Amino acid sequence: MTEEEKQHDLTQRKFYKAEQEAGFVESQPRTTPQQQDPAYRLAFRDTDFLLREELRPVRFQLELMKPEMLLDEAQIGSTLVMYGSARIPAPEMAEAALSTATTPERKAVVERLVAKSKYYEEARQLARISSQCGVVEDGKRQFVVCSGGGPSIMEAANRGADEVGAESLGLNIVLPHEQAPNSYVTPHLSFQFHYFALRKMHFLLRARAVAVFPGGFGTFDEFFELLTLIQTGKMKPIPILLFGKDFWSRVVNFEALAEEGVINFDDLELFTPVETAEEAWGHIVKFYDLDC
Repeated sequence: MTEEEKQHDLTQRKFYKAEQEAGFVESQPRTTPQQQDPAYRLAFRDTDFLLREELRPVRFQLELMKPEMLLDEAQIGSTLVMYGSARIPAPEMAEAALSTATTPERKAVVERLVAKSKYYEEARQLARISSQCGVVEDGKRQFVVCSGGGPSIMEAANRGADEVGAESLGLNIVLPHEQAPNSYVTPHLSFQFHYFALRKMHFLLRARAVAVFPGGFGTFDEFFELLTLIQTGKMKPIPILLFGKDFWSRVVNFEALAEEGVINFDDLELFTPVETAEEAWGHIVKFYDLDC
């Protein structure tokens, strides 16, 4: 179709795309004081403007929309989310971790972390199983592995998917100290967030099952928000697989909460204690009546 024909075509857009308009601006020399002043920049190309306090609602919207749009384009229908510590070492790193302990107290702590390295392997295996199952519905991939994109349990999740040739998500967060995504996250499914709230929202928007491994404040935050959403009816029930009965029973007395009356005894059924990847996947298969 020629340019003249396009002008008379009812289906052709009549306005230039924003990318084209930006190209027009960049191709022009900035020779006048007006063109050189920040006020004259296109608002959507003006980073200083977008970072102003007043633009926080716009930044919220951008962090909501960007991953949502790219995941739609990647044909990802649902995810298997894995929460867990950023400190538990991979089994092959156990000796190196123990060598860092310089005091008896620190050695005792590291030994407990190393003892939990078995959960690194379980997260890795669960990711393998889910990825190999390869559920597809409505042309979209289901139970795609999703982690926080960092080290330890998060790395294990992405690593397991990568080892069987499957893609996986990493939802990373900007922190004051360096926080890079682990090397197993699929590059075009690796996202970086400024806002914890938006990151946690994206964890659950597509989640159809969540595996929770031993972890600290971050894992507690994510786990308890998920429990609260389901308990209050804001989110429909999904399988929540809680790995490590000994760990969780030591750090949280769930039964005492029910005995004290601050939760219902029925709330203890919102999650299922498990120890192995096979056991966890079995609960997911049963919940959704999967054929794999």
